[in-house]
Amino acid sequence: MTNDLDQAFIRIEQLVRQRALPGVARATSNGTPALKVLDNSFAHLLDATTLVLQCPPDQKALLMEISPDIYFETDPYVGQPAVLIHLDAITDEELSLRLEDAWFFESPPSLAMHRAPASPKAGD
Repeated sequence: MTNDLDQAFIRIEQLVRQRALPGVARATSNGTPALKVLDNSFAHLLDATTLVLQCPPDQKALLMEISPDIYFETDPYVGQPAVLIHLDAITDEELSLRLEDAWFFESPPSLAMHRAPASPKAGD
């Protein structure tokens, strides 16, 4: 990993640790750092400034509509259950919530049922 990738991934890992999401492990995806819950990847860096986050298609559309400066997609992700995030445009609080959403989206029900989702905050 390059230093820029390291710094971006450290931020993501810290936010996941603060959420105390169980079953999370480091992985790689296309040569970049990723996080998985058991065998399912839920987040990976596309580059040092872009995170790919798994999410339901309806949530993806809503996020891109509400905050196009943060959430977007490129051709390879059209129709995929994943949204791209500009890491320099998102706060830690919002990124933390999105990481937890992605964790729930990819968690096996046997793991997710032991954890209640975070309460949505105003504006989410």
